[in-house]
Amino acid sequence: MIPLKTYQRSCSSSFFFSVCKTYQHSLSLPFPSNSSLTLTPPLSVSPNLLRVSKIGVPLCRSEEHEQKHKGLSPQVHDLSPNGAVYQKTLQLVECSMLAALTGLVYFLSNSLAIENYFSCFFSLPIVISSMRWGVEAGRKTLVATTILLLVLSGPFKALTYLLKHGIVGFTMGALWRLEASWNLSIFLCTIVRSLGAVGFVLISSFLIRENILALITINIHASLTFVLAASGVNAIPSMNAIYTLFGILVLLNSGCFMFLLHLLYSVFLTRMGMKSSLRLPRWLERAI
Repeated sequence: MIPLKTYQRSCSSSFFFSVCKTYQHSLSLPFPSNSSLTLTPPLSVSPNLLRVSKIGVPLCRSEEHEQKHKGLSPQVHDLSPNGAVYQKTLQLVECSMLAALTGLVYFLSNSLAIENYFSCFFSLPIVISSMRWGVEAGRKTLVATTILLLVLSGPFKALTYLLKHGIVGFTMGALWRLEASWNLSIFLCTIVRSLGAVGFVLISSFLIRENILALITINIHASLTFVLAASGVNAIPSMNAIYTLFGILVLLNSGCFMFLLHLLYSVFLTRMGMKSSLRLPRWLERAI
């Protein structure tokens, strides 16, 4: 067997020199004579075209322009703790959490028949959201809690909460947010609470097909007639007087309840560190 000899280096080198020679011969072009050359004069460029416009500072700067110069885009600025998007998201989260807590406590208290022990706290989340984020946040908390109770407990429990606690809390929170005086706040909340109580009685009467309001007034009339007869007064009160007495009793009950509720919520919000946003009477500020 005869070994084959390879001459790779020599072949490649010889091939390179041959290619270079052929390429050198192919690139040898005849240079034209001086007579065939025609020189064209240079183009005349006016100095106005060569002038560069000066870039000046804009007269008014937008917020986006300033944020770009600061190195922050508008999206990053909105997601900062002081941005609008972050604040709206935090407001929505707090309102939903307060609404869920209120709905859960109200549902459990009704299921366990302990509503009377926790009824004074059902309006507090709406007041807290109104004081922290404004009247709109209180309205959102009220609507969310009512819808949650409508799903969990049905329309009657949702209307009961709305008439007895929801509208009262929204009214109190709005008045406190607007820095109204205690006299005006207690007066308006008393009226709202009284109308809610009467509305609750009317809805209950419609559901059980019985006029509960008439039964209440009849019992008041019988009791008052018995008291007058026992005291030696031969007089029978009219129904208009009974209705007036019934309204006065409802207003007194609601007024006492709202006064105690104002005291309780003032102490609670003061402990939460929101005393600066409250407009308290002088005697209460001294006591706290």
